[in-house]
Amino acid sequence: MISQNFIFLIPFIHIWGQVSYILTTVRGKTKPNRVSWFLWAVIAFIIFSAQIDEGVGVQVILTFLAGFGPLMVFLASFANKKAYWKISNLDIVCGVLSVLAIILWLATGSGLYAIGLCIIADLLASIPTIAKSFNFPESENFVIFRNAMIGAVITLLTINEWTFAVSAFAIYIALINLLLVLLIKFKFGLLIKNKLATR
Repeated sequence: MISQNFIFLIPFIHIWGQVSYILTTVRGKTKPNRVSWFLWAVIAFIIFSAQIDEGVGVQVILTFLAGFGPLMVFLASFANKKAYWKISNLDIVCGVLSVLAIILWLATGSGLYAIGLCIIADLLASIPTIAKSFNFPESENFVIFRNAMIGAVITLLTINEWTFAVSAFAIYIALINLLLVLLIKFKFGLLIKNKLATR
């Protein structure tokens, strides 16, 4: 375990990744999936609210940034018409399922249910970007995902009392971003496809 003061490094780490992603989006090199980025922003802000309600401490900084960054990316995707990945049926299905998970949380009124259901919703919202990163890693920028993963690991290392409210979203963020880094930076999706093609 490390000092909770390390949490205050996370905004700088996140901003570095977000600026890198936004700049490549504006230039048209990175093509964000708007469904994923919009839902990531909404869901993270809901989890942020639920964590505040559950009394989570400074670890909420990661959650807030997990919403703020995607919101900025979503807005940046409108700056360059070439910087947008087209919506598919998969995007629509995942978007609808994510919204349903949010509605279920609103119906329960429980902060813990909110966190759990929103993690499921976030995972569903991630599927279009995971699929795109699997097939077209060159359409993404791994830096934002790597930095989010680092921020999540730092958050986990600062936890004194492990509860679902405090740790669940950080664990999820670490794992989902690790997957995206593997797909984008190391092109695991293309490696898998090539292995299957040579059989």
